[in-house]
Parts: sequence; structure tokens; C-alpha cells
Amino acid sequence: VRGKLHICDLAGSERLNKSGANGDGSLLKETQSINSSLCILSNVIEGLQQGNRCIPFRESKLTMILQNSLGGNSKTLAIVCCNPLSAHFHESL
Repeated sequence: VRGKLHICDLAGSERLNKSGANGDGSLLKETQSINSSLCILSNVIEGLQQGNRCIPFRESKLTMILQNSLGGNSKTLAIVCCNPLSAHFHESL
């Protein structure tokens, strides 16, 4: 029996206007990278659920690292912390 434990803080979907990332700074690039990784992770999970033959694991570092934990015979648990206020509904959706 072989097991792996990956603990990932995905930092949530960052809205550019709420992140304070303006201009060409490193915070802007980091925010865009987080959004890209989350979008690709979503595409991978959706592809696995639909039983697609081609899963885009190689499109981000995050999904490449998690490939063995997401596909095949693995069991994956996601713990999600969402703000319950209705004002933050679209951030959590």
C-alpha cells in the first residue's frame, strides 16, 4: 500500500480589483497565476468527471503535481472554507 498526502492552499479565486494588484507588479502576476491554476484544476476535475480520454494535467504545475492524486485509483478529499456572507457569494461560487 502506498499513500501520498498533498496539502494545498489554493488561496481562492483572486479578483484583480480586490487584490490590490495594479500595474506590472509581482502581485499582479501572482494573482493571474493563481487564477490560471484554479481554472486548469477545474478543467482537469471536469474532464475526469466526464471520463474524457485526454486530461490536461500538463497545463499547470499544480495539476502536474496532483496528477497521481486526482486520477486513477486515488481518493481525493477537498476541504473548502467559504465566507457565508451573501456579499461574498460570487467569490465562493
